[in-house]
Amino acid sequence: MKKAEKIWNDSQKYIPGGVNSPVRAYKSVGRKPLIIKQGKGCYIFDQEGRSYLDFVNSWGPLILGHSPKPVVKAIRKQLKKGTSFGAATEVEMQLAKLIVKNIDFIDQIRFVSSGTEAVMSALRLARGFTGREKIIKFSGCYHGHVDSLLVNAGSGLLTFSEDISEASSKGIPKGTAQDTLSLPLGDLAIVERALEQYKDQVAAIIIEPLPANSGLLKQDTSFLQGLRDLCDQHKSLLIFDEVISGFRLGFSGFAGKYGIAPDIVTYGKIIGGGLPVGAFASRKEIMQELAPIGGVYQAGTLSGNPLAMRSGLMTLETLLKNNGYKKLSNLGQKLKKEFNKKIALILEKKNFIINLVQEDSIFWMSFSNDKNSEAPSQAEQIAAEGAVIYQKLFKNLLKYGVHLAPSSYEVGFLSTAMTNQEIEFFISSLKKAINSLE
Repeated sequence: MKKAEKIWNDSQKYIPGGVNSPVRAYKSVGRKPLIIKQGKGCYIFDQEGRSYLDFVNSWGPLILGHSPKPVVKAIRKQLKKGTSFGAATEVEMQLAKLIVKNIDFIDQIRFVSSGTEAVMSALRLARGFTGREKIIKFSGCYHGHVDSLLVNAGSGLLTFSEDISEASSKGIPKGTAQDTLSLPLGDLAIVERALEQYKDQVAAIIIEPLPANSGLLKQDTSFLQGLRDLCDQHKSLLIFDEVISGFRLGFSGFAGKYGIAPDIVTYGKIIGGGLPVGAFASRKEIMQELAPIGGVYQAGTLSGNPLAMRSGLMTLETLLKNNGYKKLSNLGQKLKKEFNKKIALILEKKNFIINLVQEDSIFWMSFSNDKNSEAPSQAEQIAAEGAVIYQKLFKNLLKYGVHLAPSSYEVGFLSTAMTNQEIEFFISSLKKAINSLE
């Protein structure tokens, strides 16, 4: 028995489903998961020693690639001083200062241990600040496994009845789900109706400004600006979940790139440089509601963990010093150019189409049997047959040494460890993988 197979068999005995996060099981691509031994630069190596060009990058955090030397060196230096103190440290102040000084719509930031925790805390803060209870979210946006946000729009959407939202996971109290209104992306009129229906009850509207958990569902900026205006009008807070897009679309994320300022922003992934970190930030008058100076309680034993703070600080400093965002933008343009030049031609002879959706260093391939289909902007528009095509393509790409996310709904990430050569290798492998499809 190969070592990877033994590890996988043992994992299923001791860990539910063999994994500590569901998508890692590779179920949607119809194969056993890779067991990863190490990563270096833009490559990962499985337990058997095979290498793969990695576009998962730990689901986004590794913007500098695997084991970047400056980050590894910084972590080692901190490791000698201690791993955790449960007390204030200089490095958490340094990371907070770097972020606040470079993002003009926030005054203060608080660190937590995950993106989910950041969102959970942001919602509590919004409710505490406004004195309201209801939250508006959007179908197709994922905000971590927070109880109140694991809901989908129910049949009551058209009438805005009290059972407008229904929990999409077991274990969530009905009352919790009813405090969340789940609305379709891109429809400003429905948002306006909801705010009127629940006048003075909506604490916040939360959205991924660049939805990237059910495909890459790019939204018209007029919709996002409309949400900003409606929140101002109804005295609700606008929360941007930038756990994925934060520090990836430039240092100030989507909000900075497009000039639409949220009241609260949540961060994760890149902010920890590969170690577990999340954060939420806002202007001072809102953040002053947090304990120990305000009445909204939030705490965490490992919040501001010095190892994670050091890793995040070095990651962000490296991006700024080495013109990382420019390099990522250039790689993204290269990917789009090569795809349009070499992949579009061979698809003309196939019975399906691939739309490449891209925003700087984030990309997603949307599949459909409809040759006239366009890239979806709502999760409901994603073609069901796309998952079947993707499963076959994913397996072929693995054979050629390319690792994409093991789900047709997940996006890919570029890293500064990549060069034009890796982009060309990916396009060449993609071309062969497509031609190998039955």
